[in-house]
Amino acid sequence: MWQLAAKALLSGVLIAAIAEIGKRLPALGALVASLPLVSVLGMVFLWNARPDAENMAIHAEATFWYVLPSLPMFLVIPALLRHGVPFWISLIAGCLLTVLLYLAMMQLAPRIGLKL
Repeated sequence: MWQLAAKALLSGVLIAAIAEIGKRLPALGALVASLPLVSVLGMVFLWNARPDAENMAIHAEATFWYVLPSLPMFLVIPALLRHGVPFWISLIAGCLLTVLLYLAMMQLAPRIGLKL
């Protein structure tokens, strides 16, 4: 149980650090947020729980393919904000787009030979 609490605390610290950096230096906050810290930590935690090279390879490759549908969100949100759409609506629209693209990826992946 303490391991779960430590993971949650570490994740929270990362999010808080990104928010604090972003308040002062938005571009640097964006850079830190774009680093695959969550993915790397997830792989470390997964490896500690189940040190299986094939399982890790599958996980890392699937992570790559699932990142792609999330990228348009980071273009839609600023475009909406710049056109006067309120923040929360822009954020929800970006998240909904991402969910739709994830669903599309899950349907398309097997058809093009990807195992996700």
